[in-house]
Amino acid sequence: MAAFTPTTAFTPTTASPSAALPQAAGDEAPYTGDPAYIKIANYDFFYGKSQALHGVNMDIPERQVTAFIGPSGCGKSTLLRNINRMNDLVDGANHRGDITVGGKTIYDPTLEVTSLRKRIGMVFQKSNPFPKSIFENVVYGLRTSGVNDARVLEAACEEALRGAALWEEVKDRLNQSALGLSGGQQQRLCIARAVAIKPEVLLMDEPCSALDPIATGRVEELILELKKLFTVVIVTHNMQQAARVSDRTAFFYLGKLIEYDKTLTIFTNPSVKQTEDYITGRFG
Repeated sequence: MAAFTPTTAFTPTTASPSAALPQAAGDEAPYTGDPAYIKIANYDFFYGKSQALHGVNMDIPERQVTAFIGPSGCGKSTLLRNINRMNDLVDGANHRGDITVGGKTIYDPTLEVTSLRKRIGMVFQKSNPFPKSIFENVVYGLRTSGVNDARVLEAACEEALRGAALWEEVKDRLNQSALGLSGGQQQRLCIARAVAIKPEVLLMDEPCSALDPIATGRVEELILELKKLFTVVIVTHNMQQAARVSDRTAFFYLGKLIEYDKTLTIFTNPSVKQTEDYITGRFG
């Protein structure tokens, strides 16, 4: 896949140290920004009286890929969806503790949730293109933000589709329905739609679970490119995928964070036997 070369218009909107992209020096230069761009502190979460997360503490670094792994029902998707407050829509949902992004709490009572979700994009397990054209899917978030200049929208659409490694495949049919794309193309379209609004963080909830191996490979390559611009957090049941794309991995079990470390450490030398048992397939 050709490398995604961002234009100056595509830099993140945050005023954090990430505003300047690292300069390549042979291989990608190491990034030296805030080591904990997302901070999760003493975080409990409840669905009514049922507690889904217990005392989670995590520092998620900026412009890296962090993977959440663990068996079904362990709380990993719940935590992911809380980072942009998607679970606010669930009746009876409540929390204790805090989550901050870029030094600001996501629970500030003066913060509009729609504004938060522009900063924190989301890609779901099942691709969900709108029943609109490819072009209108990509620029949807910009239009809802009040951007109507045709030239701005066209430039943003092309840039986002290039960023999602989809431009060459769809550039001659932008006005055709997005529902005519293959499953893998639809998922990359949803990624393009998410990055078109220039978020700071990209959340991905099992983005490859419904894709074939070839489409999965393309999305994984894309994730490695996207982390040059965004902080990426991904939930996956696929151990090999977590090992391939993530820099850090968090293992959850029964709503608790069991172990969190560099991915290489988690997969080769975990400090908790429960983690080792899950990684090696003894349970899960």
